Amino acid sequence: MADAPGHATVPEPPLGTVQRWAWDYILGSTLDAKLSPPPPPETWEVGAPPRRLDVPGRPSVLRVVTKAAKTRGLNSPHGRARALHTFLHHELQAAELMAWAVLAFPESPLEFRAGLVRIALDEIRHMHMYAGEIARLGHAVGDFTVRDWFWERIPRCPDAASFVAAMGLGFESANLEHTTSYAARFREAGDEEGARVQEVIGREEVAHVRFGARWFATFTGSFEIDFVRWKASLPSPLSPLLMRGRPLHRDARRRGGQPEAFLDQLDAWQPDDLPGS
Repeated sequence: MADAPGHATVPEPPLGTVQRWAWDYILGSTLDAKLSPPPPPETWEVGAPPRRLDVPGRPSVLRVVTKAAKTRGLNSPHGRARALHTFLHHELQAAELMAWAVLAFPESPLEFRAGLVRIALDEIRHMHMYAGEIARLGHAVGDFTVRDWFWERIPRCPDAASFVAAMGLGFESANLEHTTSYAARFREAGDEEGARVQEVIGREEVAHVRFGARWFATFTGSFEIDFVRWKASLPSPLSPLLMRGRPLHRDARRRGGQPEAFLDQLDAWQPDDLPGS
C-alpha cells in the first residue's frame, strides 16, 4: 500500500504490469519520467481494482499555478515559446489522464485500455516535438508557468463513456481547431517550422478523436455519437463551449467520426444564460 499524493491510501499495482507503468507515469516526479518513461510492459494485472488518483506527480521544474498566462504576443520568440510550453503541458496532462483511465476503469475492454496506452505514447511523442521547438526558440521546459487545468476536471468522470466524451470528443477534438488556428498565427509571425509542427500534431489528433467517437458509441450502445447524449456525459462544470474552436474544423472532425448532425448542433450550441438564448 502507498499514499499517492492528494489521494487516500490505494493499493499499488504489481510490478511488471501495464497498470504499474500507468501508475508510475502519473506519479513520476522528474521531467525525465514524464518525457522518457520506459516502454510499457505487455502484462496486464488480472482482476485489478479501480484506482482513482486525484493529482499527478510534478517535476520541480514545472511551476504549477492556478491561473495560467495568456498565449499572446506570438510575434516574438518568447511569446511563441510560451504558447508552445502551454501546449506541451496540455499533452503531458493528456498522457497522464490516458494512464489515469487505464487505472480507473479496469473492467473496460482490454482493447480500449490498450488504445489508451497507445494514445498516451503519442502524447509523449508530441511533448518531445514541442520541447524541441521551445529549445529552438531559445527557451526550455520550465521557463514558464503551467496549470493542471485538465486534472481539475477529468477525474470527475464517473465512467469510461464520460471519460471519452470529455477527452476524445472534447479536449482532443477542440485541439483540431486550436492546432489549425495557432499554425496559421505562427505562419503569420514568420515561424514556418513552428506552424508545421502544430499541423503534424493536429493531423495525428484525428485518430485520437476517432478513438473517442468509436468508444463513446460503443459504451452508450449507439450507432453513432449523439450530441444530447454526449453533452449529458460531460462531467460538471464542463460544457460544449470548451470543446470547440471557431470555426469548427469540420473536415478533420468528420474524419474523426463526428457526423454532420453532431457538428451542426455543436456549432449552434450556446449556454442558456447567454443574452438572446
